[in-house]
Order: sequence, then C-alpha cells, then structure tokens
Amino acid sequence: MKPSFGDKIVEQEKRERAKRKRMIILCIFMLIIVIGLAVAAFLWENARPAETEVIVDVINEEQPEKIYTQEEVERLLLSAKVDGSEEVLLEMRRMLDEGLSAVEAFRKLYTEELVIASNGKYNFIPIRDDLKKHDYLNENLNVLESGEYQYVENGQVTSYKGIDVSRFQGKIDWEQVAADGVEFAFIRVGNRGYGSGKVVDDEQFEANIKGANAAGVKVGVYFFSQAITEEELLEEVNYVLEKIAPYQVDCPVVYDVEKVADKSARMNALTSEERTRFTKLFCDTIEAAGYQSMFYCNLEMAAMMLNLEELEEYDRWFAYYNPDFYFPYEFKVWQYSEKGTVAGIKGAVDLNISFEPLWD
Repeated sequence: MKPSFGDKIVEQEKRERAKRKRMIILCIFMLIIVIGLAVAAFLWENARPAETEVIVDVINEEQPEKIYTQEEVERLLLSAKVDGSEEVLLEMRRMLDEGLSAVEAFRKLYTEELVIASNGKYNFIPIRDDLKKHDYLNENLNVLESGEYQYVENGQVTSYKGIDVSRFQGKIDWEQVAADGVEFAFIRVGNRGYGSGKVVDDEQFEANIKGANAAGVKVGVYFFSQAITEEELLEEVNYVLEKIAPYQVDCPVVYDVEKVADKSARMNALTSEERTRFTKLFCDTIEAAGYQSMFYCNLEMAAMMLNLEELEEYDRWFAYYNPDFYFPYEFKVWQYSEKGTVAGIKGAVDLNISFEPLWD
C-alpha cells in the first residue's frame, strides 16, 4: 500500500529532525575541539585569547575553514537542548574522551547509515534494504599478533590468505611467499596515468605472474583504470587480455576503480552513472573472454561514487582497514591492510582474505 500524503509529511519531518541533530552534533564536536585548543593555548602562552570568532577544521587539511561566531555556537547549544539531543551529545563526548575518532563515534551513534568523511564533510548515507547483505560476523574475525586476519567458523579457519602486488614491491621471492601461507595473489598488469591518460605496463608483471605460477600461488590480476570514455575502457580490457593470455590465471581479473587524491585526476570527474557503466563493461567483456571478473572499491567509492544496485551480479573486492564488518553489503575479498609483511617481499604489502576459494 502506498504511503499517504500525511505519512510522507511525517517521514519528511523525521528526516529533517535527524538532519538537524547531526548538524548540532557536528557543531558541538567542533566546539569541543575549539575549547581544547583554547585551553592548550592558554596553558602554553598563559594568555586569554581575544578573538570573538572560532575557526575549526574537523576533517582534513583540504577542507575550507569553517567560521562560527559565539552567538552561533550559543544558538546551536540552545537548539540541542530544545531538540532533546543533550544526551546524545554527552554520549558523543564520552566516546571522544575514550579516544575514538569523530567518524568512529558517529558510526556508533548512527547505525542505520554509513558515515563517511569525504569532500571536507561527514556524509550520512542510508543503508539500503534492497541491496544484498553479507553474513560475516565480527565475533568470527581473528586478528593475530602479526596483524594478519583470519575468519574462523566453528573453530576452523575458513578464509584464504592473499596479497596484491605491483612494481612497488620490487623483486619478489615467490617460493618464500608460498611458504608463508599465501594462497592467492592479485598482480597488477598495468595502469592508465591519471594525468597523462597513457596506458603503462607494470614493469614487474611478467616476473610476478611467472614466479607465482611456478610457486603454486593462485593468480588473479588487476588493472588500475583511469578511463573516461568507453573507447578507453575497451582499450584497457583488450590490453589486459593480451597481457595475461600466455599465463595461468585462476582467480578473477579485476577492474580497479579508485578516487585519486590529486584533484586533477581525470577519472574523478566522472559521474556515478559513468563509473558504473564502465565497471559493468569491463566485467562483462572479461567474462565473455572466459575469465572470472571482479571490481575493487573502498567505502567511499562503493557508497557514494557507484550505483551498487546495478552491480549486484558482479563480485566485489572491498578495501577497508578497520577490524570490523562495518560495510553491510556483499563482498568476496577483503583488503584489510596496506602495511602487511610477508616472507619473500621487502617492505610493506597489501594483505587480503577471501571468504571462499577464488579458483575452481
């Protein structure tokens, strides 16, 4: 039964109240930071600040400064009390006092939304009931002293240990990697320059895939895309297919779709519709060539820059570096660290687990 007009009005009012409360909490959080800075300044200089305006940056260095007058802060505090938000604000302060970051605290308070710090603000994205969810449980996650993750069910490790590598790992001893328990590896084939737009070989690709094949490590591959047209996307797919043809590839061929920190990066300007269309085209073309396909994304990309409802049929490799299953939607592979250590590799390497075998 369709909601009545009155129901829609009530729902709209609820959304407005929730939005107002979020704004109040954000501003109170800013105020807490400001008070802390003011106290620190007083203790350091033994002088009382004379400014009548408060300047706060709560997200990152790229965020524009936000200025609040004393009158605005007092008005927000009064509004919080009127809305009955004081208890929530006290809980927020308690969590901050315990050492949680602001985004971690917001995530505990707003459990029906994904809270993402992006583009200079906190974004609250409603969790959708129409998208398929995973059934992973936090209590089944085992974090070893080494920092390695395992998924354990009924006392048995049911996850598979993996890594992903590129030229940045240099020369790899794949026999040692295999002896360290690594069962699969995603190897970068190449990338398109985010500024130049030129397709570039990964100079370690051939050595890596030959070494992994010889050592018995199951291989998947990925390409870091910066395609902004369908023609460029197909160029990337055909490039990958040509490069991997001589080798054993048992695991998926992955479309790596990421937001680049450089604001001028060519793919950052795409719409979510364009990015989604390119993801589907890559995966469909790979599948038509007889390989498994997959796409790689992180929390911001998945929730804000792709249309996940159009990508339900494709396997997902998800990057998230906290020891919990905050992301509610389905994913098959979890990249949980970029600072891992594995025998046979000098320096840091990305660590992954797969929740099921990626090979037949």
